[in-house]
Amino acid sequence: MGDYIILAISCILVNNILLAQYLGNCPFLGTSKKMETAVGMAMAVVFVLVLAGVITWLTETFFLKPFNMEFLRTVAFILVIASLVQFVEMFLKKSIPALYAGLGIFLPLITTNCAVMGVCLINIKEEYTFMQALVASFAYAVGFGLALILFAGVRERILLARVPKPLQDTSIGLVTAGMLSLAFFAFKGMV
Repeated sequence: MGDYIILAISCILVNNILLAQYLGNCPFLGTSKKMETAVGMAMAVVFVLVLAGVITWLTETFFLKPFNMEFLRTVAFILVIASLVQFVEMFLKKSIPALYAGLGIFLPLITTNCAVMGVCLINIKEEYTFMQALVASFAYAVGFGLALILFAGVRERILLARVPKPLQDTSIGLVTAGMLSLAFFAFKGMV
């Protein structure tokens, strides 16, 4: 049990997929202007990332490795992730149309989100057991959501501040992301 807690803390804070490994920047910068959109994206990524982590681990363990087909890993993982994103997209379109409209192009971009693919590949590279892959996938997704929501809160405050013209919009977003990344870097020696 203690190992799983250490793994979760490591994935959420120390090796945060957005701020320490800097994967998944497109939705990070694109959906963080409003808190509602950031929360919706965080929930969608949690759902997709947990299921993708588990399904890709099962695909690798019970299909690709036994049949010596590891060369198909990327294609198989993309198919799994794309299928899950389609499911989320259909669900949101039907049940929460406002969030679906707010996420816009960034929802289908989860399919090509390098954070999702990165976590699936990390699970395989680290040779995690099924439970470790499940915990790591969930923890990386929570870390993604935490960083996204923190960043959205900061960006909402920045909209109220007087920012010099050359630093407005994406520029101040990148500077702020760098500062937030430095704050998470303080956790590096923790685990």
